[in-house]
Amino acid sequence: MEARHLRYALALAEHQHFGRAAASLGIAQPPLSTQIAALEREVGERLFDRTSRGVLPTAAGEAFLARARTALAEMRLAGIDAGRAARGETGRLRIGFTGSALLDPLPGVLGRFRRTHPAVRLALQELDSPTAAAALLAGELDVAVGRGSPRGAGAENLVTVPIGADHLVAVVSVAHPYAGLPSIDLEQLAQEHLIASPDAVSSYLRPAFGPDPAALDGATMARDIHTIAGLAACCAGVGLGPDRMRLIARNDIWFCDVTPRFRLPDLQMSFRVTDRSPVLASFLSVVRRNCADVGSRLDDLLARHPSAVAAEG
Repeated sequence: MEARHLRYALALAEHQHFGRAAASLGIAQPPLSTQIAALEREVGERLFDRTSRGVLPTAAGEAFLARARTALAEMRLAGIDAGRAARGETGRLRIGFTGSALLDPLPGVLGRFRRTHPAVRLALQELDSPTAAAALLAGELDVAVGRGSPRGAGAENLVTVPIGADHLVAVVSVAHPYAGLPSIDLEQLAQEHLIASPDAVSSYLRPAFGPDPAALDGATMARDIHTIAGLAACCAGVGLGPDRMRLIARNDIWFCDVTPRFRLPDLQMSFRVTDRSPVLASFLSVVRRNCADVGSRLDDLLARHPSAVAAEG
């Protein structure tokens, strides 16, 4: 039994006449009669009565036609769903991200992606950079946004593109003596109680303090940049973090540049070279439009990996 047999039966039920039904289908009457007879043999029941009033469905025919309508509707929806999935309009995308990316650029990227791809299920998880990279390599994430390039076994199988640069800044309460200063130096910071994330301390803050990072040994560990800013507002110490922390809208904190200027590892977006998901391609296309210079960098990186997913331009 094929879809055309269902369409033939429905057309015959609608027109109640072999000639008119055949004309609506664009075929001759004899083939239609032959196909309806074959369908009745396959079903094992008479589906239509040939009467002087026209060709009318039997009780078996009415039951068959109800299922036929549903089956054809499902077939049409199956084709629509397949097309949407192939275009990356449906499916799931798992993203792990470091907290500072929620200040920029993720709000613009995720907001636009949700507006343009409302049927895609986004699974979002805040993770420190090493954990996000490990989850990506393990196949537990589709995209990882972290600070610095992923390291470890399998990292060569990832495409990693910078999506944001930062330098180190300090944040203090407006009641702190440093409030109002445009900048402070590392020697001044070394005399303060510091607040930072464990990821930052292990990844880049110790090199910033040079050969004597003792100031970090007693630092208060905070999970994310909002906690760092909140603790600084409470006069719990001097917070350290990326320049994008300035986007935190609070009137009880003050930001100071750190001198000498210390550039932090870039925010990087990574995905697996072999991931050919249309949803990933759609997401990369949105990233291109929202993050300056990412498109050309991404093109260069993908050119080195012919097997990688290609994002839409």
